[in-house]
Amino acid sequence: MSLYDIEVEDIDGNFLKLQKYKGKVLLIVNVASKCGFTPQYEELELLHKEYASQGLAILAFPCNQFLSQEPGNNEAIKEFCSLSYGVEFDLFAKVDVNGENTHPLFEHLKKEAGGLFGKSIKWNFTKFLVDRNGVVVKRYAPMTKPKNMREDIVELLKI
Repeated sequence: MSLYDIEVEDIDGNFLKLQKYKGKVLLIVNVASKCGFTPQYEELELLHKEYASQGLAILAFPCNQFLSQEPGNNEAIKEFCSLSYGVEFDLFAKVDVNGENTHPLFEHLKKEAGGLFGKSIKWNFTKFLVDRNGVVVKRYAPMTKPKNMREDIVELLKI
């Protein structure tokens, strides 16, 4: 199965296949509103504003599996992201990234780019960079700031 065959639910409850993003460079992130890394939303939004027109799509998937740092429902998450950080990139419904209910997208990402300590995701704001052909090319730790990923993004965008 290709990344593009995977179905996801957006923050508004609409289902779509990732085929929608074929030909774009993707930055896929598991996010949370009450995490020490939550301010990364600001840098993610800056990357979105700078590179969306050149083919970057940021896909944020809220997750409540790490110390319950994303307790809200999808509506509350969307409101928080909009009011607190002016998020305009794509937000999706809350998912599990580990365990028996792991979303198929995160199963795929972990299989393609295992982490330093194995395939599980260790915390919120783990980031996966995917090229225009749907190939996972890099995985970033939660503490990696989005601005420090700029060079890799630009390389994939070929700008």
